[in-house]
Amino acid sequence: MANKIPRVPVREQDPKVRATNFEEVCYGYNVEEAQLEASRCLNCKNPRCVAACPVSVKIPQFISEVAAGDFSRAAEIIAEDSSLPAVCGRVCPQETQCEGSCILGIKSEPVAIGKLERFVADWSRENGGVKPVVAPANGHKVAVIGSGPAGLACASDLAKLGYDVTIFEALHRAGGVLEYGIPEFRLPKDKVVAAEIASVKALGVKIETNVIAGRTITVDSLFDEEGFEAVFIGSGAGLPRFMNIPGEHYNGVFSANEFLTRNNLMKAYRSDYDTPIRTGDKVVVVGGGNVAMDAARTALRLGAETTIVYRRTEKELPARVEEVHHAKEEGIQFAMLTNPVEVLGDENGWVRAVRCIRMELGEPDESGRRSPVEVPGSEFEIETNTVIMSLGTSPNPLIAKTTAGLETTRRGCLIADENGATTRPGVFAGGDAVTGAATVILAMGAGRQAAAAIDRYIQSL
Repeated sequence: MANKIPRVPVREQDPKVRATNFEEVCYGYNVEEAQLEASRCLNCKNPRCVAACPVSVKIPQFISEVAAGDFSRAAEIIAEDSSLPAVCGRVCPQETQCEGSCILGIKSEPVAIGKLERFVADWSRENGGVKPVVAPANGHKVAVIGSGPAGLACASDLAKLGYDVTIFEALHRAGGVLEYGIPEFRLPKDKVVAAEIASVKALGVKIETNVIAGRTITVDSLFDEEGFEAVFIGSGAGLPRFMNIPGEHYNGVFSANEFLTRNNLMKAYRSDYDTPIRTGDKVVVVGGGNVAMDAARTALRLGAETTIVYRRTEKELPARVEEVHHAKEEGIQFAMLTNPVEVLGDENGWVRAVRCIRMELGEPDESGRRSPVEVPGSEFEIETNTVIMSLGTSPNPLIAKTTAGLETTRRGCLIADENGATTRPGVFAGGDAVTGAATVILAMGAGRQAAAAIDRYIQSL
């Protein structure tokens, strides 16, 4: 029986080798491995994996084609619902979504859906890609603010329906968090991200870079001066949070956002770029999410001894299990049940240490996780040259402040209904700009929902 076949492991770089380079950690499946893994799928009549996928990829159908060796058809099936399959196959938290719902996972290991999606996407890219299927032009214009996962997904679906879509991106390269936030060793920029964006452009989507919404353009100018009939805001959440503890002003304290942007978008890790970046010999990363893992693993590759400081236990780490496993393999140290209370500096204003306090878990908070409580008298210091704060992000307030009728939550997130409609008619939003920092696939799902709502809205005018 198919479910008796063990899950096919994916080949990876040796931890000691990859800790010194920025090449991709996972090699992915070859043809034989992919077909063997695909043969494990039970092709359920009521696939729970599809229901758990935020963009509703037809998972059993594409896996069936992989098992049969028709990789081109598998790519076509995925393309019906996902504009970024090579990205999603690499960075989506499948263990809590599609794979977490796989029936095989009850008594065995789930089908490696993410690895199979990556295989199909990579094979397709290397063999000519999927031919775009686009409806005839319908004469309607839609603007998309932000070229991250939400914006790209929204633009793709609208373009397929025949809309004239233009994406406005603040940075000099399109991709949003895919470009500036996720390191090369997890998501190659030229090989994967650029190729996925080229596929979106092949649908007829136009992308204008170096355009700052709220400054270069406004939502009002898009409607009144440029003739767009609807606007989708997928500008992400790029405003970092800090702890507001003493000493955060010292030189050598970064947000993870800045640290990763310098390294990923501005190529600080490459000798042929002049982008300055600082690690020193020792780095402390505060936080336990995927971004914290990315920052820590980046600092390690830049030559620093790196420690992650987290106020709960490993069980409560919000990062993907795979990312924590990779970080440990590479030599990242973890200081659990530990919380910084002060950043200490030297006489020249540079970081020299972090004063921390031991924590213990108390009663659960509103999120269901047990609240960390300080252990009195347990303060201690960790010597370090650099502190990277990875405590989450909020949306940049610029768009909301320059757009009348656009309401936000107290955290600065745009208020939108389940279809992405904001408090201003004709303006839709989705992804991190609405939810705060979340995942690539959830942002894509929001972008797709908004695209359908925009279509209904314009057709009703």
